[in-house]
Amino acid sequence: MEEKNDIKNIRHTLAHLLAAAVLKHYPDAKPTIGPAIDNGFYYDFDFASPISSDDLPRIEQTMRELLKTWGSVAEREVSMAEALAQFAHNEYKQELLREIQERGERITLYTWGEFDDLCRGGHAEDASSIDSQGFTLTHLAGAYWRGSEKNPMLTRIYGAAFASSTELHHYLEMLEEAKKRDHRKIGHEQELFFIDETIGKGLAMWLPNGTIIRDQIEACAVEKERKAGYVRVVTPHMAKEELYLRSGHLPYYKESMYPRMDMDDGVYYLKAMNCPHHHTLYNHKPHSYRELPIRYAEYGTVYRNELSGTLAGLLRVRGMAMNDAHIYCRKDQIQKECTAVLSMIIEYFKIFGLADYWFRLSKWSPDHTEKYIDEPDNWEYSQNVMRDVLIGMGVPYTEVDDEAAFYGPKVDVQFKSVIGREETMSTVQLDFAAKGRFGLSYIDETGAENNDVFVIHRAPLSTHERFIAFLIEHTGGVWPLWLAPVQISILPVGETHHEASRTLANQLEEQGIRTTVDDSNDTVGKKIRNAEHSKIPYMLVIGDKEKDLQTLSVRVRGLKETAELSLDTFKQLVLEKIATRSQELT
Repeated sequence: MEEKNDIKNIRHTLAHLLAAAVLKHYPDAKPTIGPAIDNGFYYDFDFASPISSDDLPRIEQTMRELLKTWGSVAEREVSMAEALAQFAHNEYKQELLREIQERGERITLYTWGEFDDLCRGGHAEDASSIDSQGFTLTHLAGAYWRGSEKNPMLTRIYGAAFASSTELHHYLEMLEEAKKRDHRKIGHEQELFFIDETIGKGLAMWLPNGTIIRDQIEACAVEKERKAGYVRVVTPHMAKEELYLRSGHLPYYKESMYPRMDMDDGVYYLKAMNCPHHHTLYNHKPHSYRELPIRYAEYGTVYRNELSGTLAGLLRVRGMAMNDAHIYCRKDQIQKECTAVLSMIIEYFKIFGLADYWFRLSKWSPDHTEKYIDEPDNWEYSQNVMRDVLIGMGVPYTEVDDEAAFYGPKVDVQFKSVIGREETMSTVQLDFAAKGRFGLSYIDETGAENNDVFVIHRAPLSTHERFIAFLIEHTGGVWPLWLAPVQISILPVGETHHEASRTLANQLEEQGIRTTVDDSNDTVGKKIRNAEHSKIPYMLVIGDKEKDLQTLSVRVRGLKETAELSLDTFKQLVLEKIATRSQELT
């Protein structure tokens, strides 16, 4: 049984407390809705005049003052007429009331002190159970009423809340760390990417440093996929309407696709997914059962029609390059292929030094057939196969209903980031619908045409955009050697050492080692500090002793000691660590 004073109820009560405090300062404000959320609460308001973050401290102080007077909560059921009179000047509450009436539900008001609010319940039984130092208001944001851009823009006030001030303090420390690791901040500092209004929101422009990281990640994927039997393909960025009608994406996914383009030879759409294109590739010629499985891989660029207010740096964009592949296999090959894909994902995570992840089996809901292909037997079979794969691999996993793809179940890989945020990183989907929609088939052992072709969709490294954002925040911009845009910085002591430094840089660049020379007039100490600030893995100080390049003075990022190494030994060390994609520098 749920405890009255559990943290969710406390957070919900604090949302009402926020509304009460806001009305003390802004009597004309119109409170709308205010739920509990992970780590806190929020409340949306329609203010007559804009407020700013500078107003939050006094609202928060008023919350603490009101909390002392609130005592226990009182619930009462009221009539529609009484409720409409209570909120006569609040059209948002009136809209909610009409919906409650249409559903035939009770109308309940909750009272704390002098404050009434419309609510279904789920509160702290007594305000004295709430730690007055266990919450704080954090920030403002804009939010459309009911999440629709067709509705008025409201002001959302967010708060953080925990059972104790100690827990709140730990959470706020984590938020500060998150600010330091914000991929947008580090991306700007390290000149990785930017987003320009003249190009458009959600469309990343990759600078040379960011492109190096993209290329290295893609090269890693190409290498691993080649060894695993994938073949690479390239498909167009758009296609005719008929393709997406055939795939089912237009009826099921139309809201996420860009509007139609009427051309002289038909209607076209920018692609939001690669799979229909790959199905068309598969159908380009007949296939024998001996050829299966066929694995098509492509870092295909796709476009999603995301609302501008939902965009967030690289984490949520409108154009993205997806680490995509589609495996066409027989029914008896599904389990082996899915196991291989999940094993590849785990191998990638080891390469990138990622841990603290688990798997989530997302299933359909027979109660929401408008969202899914209505084939219960296929759903049951495919979900059982995916579950057997997870059990056979012995990996931690959970199951959730009503989160599958419209054409089949999926396994998502969930991460707990270093700043405590849960992220979905990789996905594997089992598709039983494509074979019927696209007529996928193969010639079986008897020479007959067999249309029982299953498709496995997989994106182990997500998209370049999302994965690099995750990596930036995970590493704090401290890149392993193989991903670092600049791998070595050569630091000449004086002008007389510039020529030797450039000679060394050329030798290293010829080996494929990304090198720069700091030939500024700064002191060696300042050059070292600059290289450390730029998170460059290795620094080579070139003075009189090192001028002949027989012996190098090597400084490793994060270490104060300097090592003396021969040029050949140093090159061998660096090349080996790059080749093995090592996380270590020493």
